[in-house]
Amino acid sequence: MTTEEKIFNAARIVFQKKGFAGARMQEIADEAGINKAMLHYCFKNKELLFQAVFMNAFSQLAPQINEIFKSNDSVFDKIKKFTHSYISFVMLNPYLPQFVIQEMNNNPEFVMSFLKNENRPNPTLLIAQIEKEIADGIIKPINPKHLLMNMISMAVFPFAAQMMIKGMLQISDTEFNTMMEERKTSIAEQIINSIKRWNEY
Repeated sequence: MTTEEKIFNAARIVFQKKGFAGARMQEIADEAGINKAMLHYCFKNKELLFQAVFMNAFSQLAPQINEIFKSNDSVFDKIKKFTHSYISFVMLNPYLPQFVIQEMNNNPEFVMSFLKNENRPNPTLLIAQIEKEIADGIIKPINPKHLLMNMISMAVFPFAAQMMIKGMLQISDTEFNTMMEERKTSIAEQIINSIKRWNEY
C-alpha cells in the first residue's frame, strides 16, 4: 500500500468518526502510521486532504450512477437502482453530503469543478427516457427534472441533516442506520407509485 493510499484510508476512518470539523491532522497521521510532517508534505492542510478524499470517493460513485443512467433498464428500475446504489455508497461515506454543503458555502469553486468534470453523473439520457415513457403512457406527465430532484433530495437529505433528523425523531445511530437501509427500497417505491400510470378498467 502506498503512502497516499494509507493516508486516504486513515482520513476516511477519522472523518467518518469525527466529521470534517472534529478531525485533526495528527489523528490522521497516527491512523496512517506516518508522522505529521509526512502528512503535511503530501497535503498542506485538512481541507486539501478532504478534497482529495472526496474526489477519490466521487470517482467511485460517478461511474456507478452513470452506468445506471445509461443502461437499457426501464425508468422504474433505474429509480430502484439509483436509490439503492447512492444510499449504500453514502452509508459507507457518511461525511460526504455535509462536506459538499459546507463547500458550497465556503468554497463554491471546488464544488463547481467536480460538477463540471466530464465524468460527473450525467442524467441527459435518463431525462430523454422519462420523456419517452411519459409519451408512451407508462409514466404520468411530470417534469423529468422534478423527478430527478425528488430522487436525489430524498436520498441525500437524511444524511445532510442527520443530526437534526436524529434529534427531531429521537432516534439512535442504530435506528437511523436501520431506517437508511429501509429507504434503499422505500424511496423508490414511493416515487414509482406517485408517477406510475395504473391501468384503468
